[in-house]
Amino acid sequence: MHPRLAATIITTALLTPPFGATAFAQEGVPPVSQCMALAQSIPGATYADFTPDGPLPVKQAAGPGDVHIRYAAHSTYVITTPAGVTIATDYSDWSGGGYVPRVATMNKAHSSHFTLTPDEGIEYVLPGWGSEAQPADHDLVVEDVYIRNVTTDIRAYGAMEADANSIFIFEVADLCIGHLGHLHHPLEDTHYAEIGRLDIVMVPVDGGLTLSHTGMSEIVKRLHTSIVLPMHRRGRPLSQFITMMGEEFATDYRLEDGFTVSLRTLPRQPTIIVLQGV
Repeated sequence: MHPRLAATIITTALLTPPFGATAFAQEGVPPVSQCMALAQSIPGATYADFTPDGPLPVKQAAGPGDVHIRYAAHSTYVITTPAGVTIATDYSDWSGGGYVPRVATMNKAHSSHFTLTPDEGIEYVLPGWGSEAQPADHDLVVEDVYIRNVTTDIRAYGAMEADANSIFIFEVADLCIGHLGHLHHPLEDTHYAEIGRLDIVMVPVDGGLTLSHTGMSEIVKRLHTSIVLPMHRRGRPLSQFITMMGEEFATDYRLEDGFTVSLRTLPRQPTIIVLQGV
């Protein structure tokens, strides 16, 4: 049995509430991340204490099911949940496939990561930046997926703009999927604590516009993710990033632009999957 599958079964059994995840959103009770709960159960991991003052229902992912992930363009992947919810990451008017996603996440480092005029058919538009007074804080359930964000800073005109980028985390079908956005700096312990465990991570691999290959590879290795999906491939060759990841990570070049994955089909060896078009 895959070690993460075993951890999920144990933790879900301990934390499963007697009612559905939809009730949390309807009743206004904030969901608690299952991925952070699972991360705290990993031996040797050090995470912040997220124990609430009183009992809270735990957000339960969709359970067994297949998630489809397709590369669209640049930093945009389209995630389709078992319930059919479509999510386009770092959305900039085009998600590919000729349809409008139900959820669009965005970041503002460059215009290729956002749009000020999103299609009116998008039900949930989630900018990764907030205002000077209030950073972006997304915490919502859309059918079978729980979406949250962790803010980081970006370079802006020679200085750093606080909380102007978001790492988005999608918890669905017992999987923890993360998109690093336009990450400009190494992560601190507090970031890793807020992120929790990631089974799949979408990583910018330009080698300079975001972070160097050395810096990005260190982040990915610390996340202990099973699947690495490169994106934002501008600048240095992808092969340099792959080499930097070392022999611990296998590399799988696909002829298709998408694949289907579940908790049960995660590779035992961490794998960099390069989809068609990346």
